[in-house]
This record gives sequence, C-alpha cells and structure tokens, in this order.
Amino acid sequence: MDVTFWILAVVILALVEFGTLALVSVWFVAGGLAALIAALFGAPFWLQMVLFVTVSGVCLLLCRPIVQKYIKPRTLKTNVDALIGTQALVEEPIDNLRAEGTVKLNGAVWSARSESGSPIPAGALVVVKRIEGVKAIVSPVNN
Repeated sequence: MDVTFWILAVVILALVEFGTLALVSVWFVAGGLAALIAALFGAPFWLQMVLFVTVSGVCLLLCRPIVQKYIKPRTLKTNVDALIGTQALVEEPIDNLRAEGTVKLNGAVWSARSESGSPIPAGALVVVKRIEGVKAIVSPVNN
C-alpha cells in the first residue's frame, strides 16, 4: 500500500511540474522518490513521511536558487528601459523653471528636464537618469 501511494504521489507531482514548470513540484518528486525507496525497504510510514518532508525541503531550499540562476531567461532592456544610463547631447538649453529643453537621444529628439533642477546649456553631454512620460530626466556627465 505504501509503495503504491508513493508511486502515485511521484507521478502526480511530476505531472504538476510538467504542467507548470515552476520548479516547485520537482523537489517534492525527489522527496517522493526517497520515501518510495524507504517503502520498498519496509520502513514504517512515519519514517517515509519524515524522509519525504526532509528531502523535499532540502532540495527546495538548496537546489532551487541554483537551478533558477541557470534557467532564468536573460532579459534585455527594450524601448524606454534601454535608454536609462545612455548619454545624450543637449540640443536646446534645459531650464526646468521655464519647462524648456531638449536632448538628442539615439537619433531622436526628446523633451528633457534636469534631475537636479539646475540649468544645462546646449551642447552639454548628459546621461539619462529616468524617463517620465515623454521627458528624459538627465544629469550632466561628470568629466
């Protein structure tokens, strides 16, 4: 009876993992296999449960972060996120008080505001700190 229970548990947990690919159920499959082996050797059910919980917990806590590090998709910054940290050339002087200023950023002209609030003259090199709506918030590049 115990062997059948653990075979069923392992199969169901494996199917759940294949259905979700969340890297959660697979660790319980490992625990189920440990308990199944114990059942095959005639261990009492309470020991099988202890093995199941212990092996599952250890695998989940120790292995999951390592495996996720290697299977986590490499994310590339796209669109606006890709502009953060890039340098731009001030086309029109930036003056926050007058709500004026533009920068040329990757070939496109953007409205710009100074992060510190200080004016930035035309021709200055700036770095994009963030994007707020259609405005680039910039700071002068320190030479």
